[in-house]
Amino acid sequence: MTGSAEREVQALNSLAALLSGSVADAIRAARGFAGGVYLRSSNPELLRLAVLAGLPGQLFRPWWRMPLARPFPAAESHRTGMEVLLADATETMRRYPQLAAGLPFQFGSLYVPVVSASSSFGVLTVLRPAASDATDVLPDRDRMTAVAENLGTALSVLEKDGAEVVWDGEPLCVRPPAEGLPPRYVGRFTWDPAAGEVTGDDALWALLGTGAKAFPGTPQALTHALALDDPHVLLAALHETAAGRPPAHPLPVHTVNGGLRLLELWTTGNALVPPYSVSGAVVDPGPGPAADGAADLLPEGVFALDRLGLITYVNPRAAELLGRPRAELLGRPLWQAVPWLAQPSYEDHLRGALLTPEPVHFQVARPRGGHRTPAADHADTWLTMSVYPGPGSLTCKLIPMGRVADTTEAPEAAPLHGRPAANGPSASGTAELATGITTTALYHPVVLAMALAEAVTARQVSETVMRELLPAFGGRRLAIYLLQDRRLYLAWETGFPQGFLAPFDGVGLDAKLPGVETLTTGRPLFFESMPQLAAAYPGIPLDSKEGARAFLPLIASGRPVGSCILGFDRSRGFSTEERSVLTALTGLIAQSLERARRYDSEAALARGLQEALLPHRLSAHPQVETAGRYLPGTKGMDVGGDWYDVVEAGDGLALVIGDVQGHGVQAAATMGQLRSAVRAFALSDHPPNEVMSHTNRLLIDLDPGQFASCCYVRLDPVTGVARAARAGHPQPLLRHPDGRTELLDLPGGVVLGVAPRARYPVTELTLEPGAVLALYTDGLVECPGADIDDGIERLRATLSRTGTPHARPGASSLSGAADLLTEDARRATERPDDIALLLTTRSSTREGRH
Repeated sequence: MTGSAEREVQALNSLAALLSGSVADAIRAARGFAGGVYLRSSNPELLRLAVLAGLPGQLFRPWWRMPLARPFPAAESHRTGMEVLLADATETMRRYPQLAAGLPFQFGSLYVPVVSASSSFGVLTVLRPAASDATDVLPDRDRMTAVAENLGTALSVLEKDGAEVVWDGEPLCVRPPAEGLPPRYVGRFTWDPAAGEVTGDDALWALLGTGAKAFPGTPQALTHALALDDPHVLLAALHETAAGRPPAHPLPVHTVNGGLRLLELWTTGNALVPPYSVSGAVVDPGPGPAADGAADLLPEGVFALDRLGLITYVNPRAAELLGRPRAELLGRPLWQAVPWLAQPSYEDHLRGALLTPEPVHFQVARPRGGHRTPAADHADTWLTMSVYPGPGSLTCKLIPMGRVADTTEAPEAAPLHGRPAANGPSASGTAELATGITTTALYHPVVLAMALAEAVTARQVSETVMRELLPAFGGRRLAIYLLQDRRLYLAWETGFPQGFLAPFDGVGLDAKLPGVETLTTGRPLFFESMPQLAAAYPGIPLDSKEGARAFLPLIASGRPVGSCILGFDRSRGFSTEERSVLTALTGLIAQSLERARRYDSEAALARGLQEALLPHRLSAHPQVETAGRYLPGTKGMDVGGDWYDVVEAGDGLALVIGDVQGHGVQAAATMGQLRSAVRAFALSDHPPNEVMSHTNRLLIDLDPGQFASCCYVRLDPVTGVARAARAGHPQPLLRHPDGRTELLDLPGGVVLGVAPRARYPVTELTLEPGAVLALYTDGLVECPGADIDDGIERLRATLSRTGTPHARPGASSLSGAADLLTEDARRATERPDDIALLLTTRSSTREGRH
């Protein structure tokens, strides 16, 4: 490893140790059970979770990346530099429905920005039990703010010393801060890397079957005594811990007597930089001989997890039901030891058990085959899993479906989507499962939240809701109404009989209808059957005799947006949890629709503005033919700042093409100003370099915060002499009369709007009769993930084929050539950028006069 690489690794280890210690301090300060720190990344629009303490990283992967534009508390805290305090789930749902949709559990949270005098580094976050009064949390917030201030100061020192304070990798998952030694420890040691000495207590020497005087006192000797099979792994973990990166999970070790133990490692001492002193504790994973023997006799499967998902205890029945020997389960993360439990629906239940004190109960489908014991091959496929949270661990119970463990067992949850799963439990095998949705379906809101973030139009939002929300909750019908001028207009429907909803389109807010009342009162309305709906609204038309209906208000930041109707084919109940989740989701949908409505309005304005600004007629000359094409982008605002123009310039013609950075109304407006300026300078027949310089200074004086590229060619139609100036724009292509096509090499200046004194050199070339000059914007040649030079080469090759006997019919004309050059772009379903193309050809003097 080079010296530079070593310094980078050492800097990363120092950063990891500093962040881990600060997260532990924040959890203590805010009396939390878990926490983490988001740090800025090399992408300025993205925070990354650098450290996660007290929770398994696998379960919280969707929150590893935090886009700053998303409506999440961590992103808002970083953007605004303000603390965010969420006392309970109700407050979270009200302020951040996207977070509540993804984690619909009863917990509180705190978010504090980590800043220095000159930098914003990220956000400290702590999860804590829900509080009945937000004022109870204020002292915790103040203590946590002090931790964040200390962290900001320390990170500032690292930055001044030349370290790069960013995080681009996966989070470092660490154990929550422990008070004192781990429970059930059976031996302890300390290693001082500077002195190279290992010291231990009497319990450790007894465990190793040696005495303190007989022990060599080296880390190599310790690892060979504790890890008989692979001491090198343990030795590497010791060195990693000394560097500030302790392992996320305890390490399984086998002592001289053959017994399985777990080894926990952490840093100690007062050193400010690595290597740190390392402390370790050998832990007995079982609950003790008496408890172990008692649990072994239970007919139910029982196993335990720590807060990082590591299996710390398994009784024989649990090993049988999980289908693996106890030795292959103990000391391993649950998702590695039992991979068939790594499913989104199961993970959502486990997240709930980790974030709230309430037990959860759900069904798991155990696959046949794989790592199975003979007894398990004949056991039931479906199991009821109950998870009971504790302060530092989760106790899990497994019961085959069809038998009841005790009278306190919670009702069994329904399968996904509120209907029995394929090959799932039947009524004959167990009590009939309750119809209706449970938290099994709640992992879908995470998908919905992510999908809605990509939807920009009202239609896209509605399609996303239909695709994600209906299947998640077992619905068959969906209607979305949007409010305009105090009337509700139908924006989307699916599943209803044709024409049934037409009479309700455009109803006023005084109509006595559930879809109106839910919006005017702000209260969701749930009807478990159609007779219940008819009784509440006598005379209301019904689309079916059976089924349940949910009428949900769409309200964004206190502003009414519309209402949403969910329809179900069968009568069903709605639990408190279901109603809360649906309410949170409709808040999320309302925000997306509100954003989409603003987008639609701005896009319509931008399109209209752009259509008005683009040339409807190009200046003409008897000896010159031109053809222009413009294709808007299909992402973002769909409109941008690309333009082309042909302007009379004295006795010649000015050929212009340009590209304003960005999209939307501002880009279109700036494009219009630049086009007008270039046209005015061209009409006065200024030389090309002066046209570029004057336009550059004008753009800087306008100060729109944007820049633009441009290529300006002044052509003499009679002689074919062309004088060109270029400002950061792609090089033109020139196809000669014989079909040979080349990429011109015109010297140029910087883009417009950057440097007030920029110079733009002029190059002279000749456009022979029959030659074609192609000016284009980068949207025509750029492709995500590909080199722009490859795109230019493809365009050059296509241009060379136009005007030849082998060209596609119609491509011999200039208009046909323009269509051929833009054919692939027109057929593409997605165009990341807009496209402009201007082709120019010149005829001979005799042909022109003819």
